[in-house]
Amino acid sequence: MSSKRFAVIGDPVGHSKSPHMHESAYRALSLPHTYEALPTPADVIGARIEALRRGDFHGYNVTVPHKTRMIPFLDELAPSALIAGAVNTIVRDDSGRLVGHNTDAPALAMELSTLAPELAKDASKLRALVIGSGGAARSAICALALHLRVGEIVIRARSVVCDSQEPGDFLGQMRQLLDGAGASTRLCVEPFAANATSDASLSLVVQATSAGMHGGPPGEGVAAVVTWSVLASRSAVLDVVYVPAETPFLSAARAHGIRHANGIGMLARQGALAFELWIGQPAPIACMLKALE
Repeated sequence: MSSKRFAVIGDPVGHSKSPHMHESAYRALSLPHTYEALPTPADVIGARIEALRRGDFHGYNVTVPHKTRMIPFLDELAPSALIAGAVNTIVRDDSGRLVGHNTDAPALAMELSTLAPELAKDASKLRALVIGSGGAARSAICALALHLRVGEIVIRARSVVCDSQEPGDFLGQMRQLLDGAGASTRLCVEPFAANATSDASLSLVVQATSAGMHGGPPGEGVAAVVTWSVLASRSAVLDVVYVPAETPFLSAARAHGIRHANGIGMLARQGALAFELWIGQPAPIACMLKALE
């Protein structure tokens, strides 16, 4: 078997644990492949894509802030990426065509189901909060609406205007995507601030920005967007950030006795799905999880 070369691209990317996770999987299955982290500012995306087309690499994972920026560079979007409107995995086929996939949404849904399994029994009655409006937030909305089928999703993001009626804005795009996928979940936008009345009825909260991440913006701002004292004890909170292991957002959840998880489990699950797209065989998920712990 010839060696294949894979990488994660983003900016920043030095914090990524994906190389260790994927190379641990390759060793476990005696595969000769390699995986690396490639720092990729916006003006380098084109060069990275050309390297992939040439066959210098055989597949990429895509992390912040390029999950939506990557779309115009690709030849095709798989249904998962079309629905989410974001790409986190690129597959190069034998002809050099590049196909974008999104493994974040199913991975996030699986992680939430593990964190709070009882909440999936009648999710249509649940309200969830998603913080952010980037690629991770799109994936979180798809996970909640399409995989878990929650009844309502509240969106809070600095860049999303509450009373906007523009069809091309974030809310309009997400409504169009979910309608096209047959989802019945209600979407609404609230100001980027804590709302005690709204927060009292939340069951799930997903922090889907890079705030608090090593090398990213401070995390205290997003932690202040939730009224922690009114969240029900049955609530569950997930922060997509995994370095550091505990962000200010998760510290607030822990201080108030709310079940919580960082993005490590989601990272392992989305990585396993990407592995299977690239390699064409089941991923050693237990090994990948162990490599991240």
